Amino acid sequence: MKKTIISPYDVVEHLRTPKEMALYLQACIEESNGDAAFIARALGDIARAKGMAQVAKESGLSRESLYKALSGDRIPGFDTVLKVLAALGLSLHTKPTSKARA
Repeated sequence: MKKTIISPYDVVEHLRTPKEMALYLQACIEESNGDAAFIARALGDIARAKGMAQVAKESGLSRESLYKALSGDRIPGFDTVLKVLAALGLSLHTKPTSKARA
């Protein structure tokens, strides 16, 4: 009987277009339950898909600091998140939640 070879799943291989990246980040934000490290990891996935060197250059951050900030082991500063979003060609939007008062 042949053994089945299973490759590890890497979402980066499926983040090819800006739309896919935006939808992935939106889904991660919705599922995060406020876990900022989870969102940082999602940003890291998108940055790896685009190319960490390119994101570092466009954000003005070093590759090393990007890897650390987006590893999910720490929570990046909001300024870092905004720089990374801009480098990824993504923007931050808000909408009222069900808890919003009229």
